[in-house]
Amino acid sequence: MQFLNNRRSLTCGSRASHDRGFIIGGPFTMSNTTNQQLTASLSSPIMALFFVTMFIIGTDTFIVSPMLPTLRKVLHISIEQSGWLISAYALGYALFALIAGPLSDGLDRKLCLLGGMIGFSLFTALCGSTTSFSLLFAYRTLAGICAAIATPQVWASIPQLVAPQKIVKAMGAATAGLAVSQCLGVPLGSLLAASNWRFPFYAIGITALLITIVLALKLPSIPPTTKNRSSLGSLKQQYRTLFSRRSTVTAFLGYFLYQLGTFSTFSYLGNWLADDFSLNVQQTGLFILGFGIGNLAGSILVSKVERTLGIRRTVTSSLLGMIAMYVIVITGKDVIFISVAYALIALFGGMLFPLLMGTLQKEQPYARGTVAALANSTMYFATMLGSALAGELYARFAGFSSIVIGTMLCYTASLIIFRGLLHNRRTVIDQANGAA
Repeated sequence: MQFLNNRRSLTCGSRASHDRGFIIGGPFTMSNTTNQQLTASLSSPIMALFFVTMFIIGTDTFIVSPMLPTLRKVLHISIEQSGWLISAYALGYALFALIAGPLSDGLDRKLCLLGGMIGFSLFTALCGSTTSFSLLFAYRTLAGICAAIATPQVWASIPQLVAPQKIVKAMGAATAGLAVSQCLGVPLGSLLAASNWRFPFYAIGITALLITIVLALKLPSIPPTTKNRSSLGSLKQQYRTLFSRRSTVTAFLGYFLYQLGTFSTFSYLGNWLADDFSLNVQQTGLFILGFGIGNLAGSILVSKVERTLGIRRTVTSSLLGMIAMYVIVITGKDVIFISVAYALIALFGGMLFPLLMGTLQKEQPYARGTVAALANSTMYFATMLGSALAGELYARFAGFSSIVIGTMLCYTASLIIFRGLLHNRRTVIDQANGAA
């Protein structure tokens, strides 16, 4: 009888995952009673903890962009060199995430998260202690490495701690943390930087340490879902298995193109606003405030929109909307009008990001840490490459307009890829339902 009860609970979990389509990654293997108790007692606190974690990491990720004009003067560096301060963080993150993700699949995710956050708080604070470009580059790289340890644990832990029907909502909450970091964290950091450029780094470092303490006290243990511990020797096999499916390669290519376009423009947004519209750091922070509000709104609306339109139409509408708004950005002359267009770009992006992350998670439901780390690594490789290419385009060609055109081309290619991928998945699900 116990065997039948267990089997029934597994079947219900699998059916819930199947009914939700491809957003949900794999069967939820807890019993129904345990699942309900966990959802009732932990879902809201977990979402809150992951929200503030992504908020502080997102603030650190985005804070440098509006500060680039100031850092160019303080460090006596060129426009091209200033872009490498963004690339430094991205480089550390992208390289180390490839190792940290697979290794974390065999470890307690809480311990990985805490270790990453401690290092993140330390090296971010150290960024405010130097006026050397080389040292600042090194500290940003190390902060990126620590963020690469912490961030994947958030995305990978959600399917383990949250009931299947709440996974999209939980991922939306984590995405909202990134959105609010742009909405509140970056503008506040910009205001602090107006007094002294060091203050934002100190504030982020101290706040990250306080969040780490709360995580240590409140977050439950998150043991690995597999008994096999990963090692450096097994990494090659893990990635070979991950990319053995053609759809996985296609999905990550589309995701890379999307992030390449996104961070190419964002990396030089501060420089463009300062050079073309003479905005100072505080005014740039207010501009990004509108961007963050749009992103937050998108992350809140995504679950409702996805239920109404379906995932394929939501992804299509979001990318087309972003392309249309970028046409307004490069043709507009009024900074307020452009700020509204950017807020709408952020709204579409806020809806798009959790759906793309859920798509990638579904590719390998039993290696979520690896998938989450690779997704974040892909994003930061795109950031590094995008900021480097954007610097060359900005300095040597048609300025910010050339960057925007490149972004629109990346979005178009990503749209074609995801429409094809999601159409194929819908077909497979319909065939399975018909066979049943």
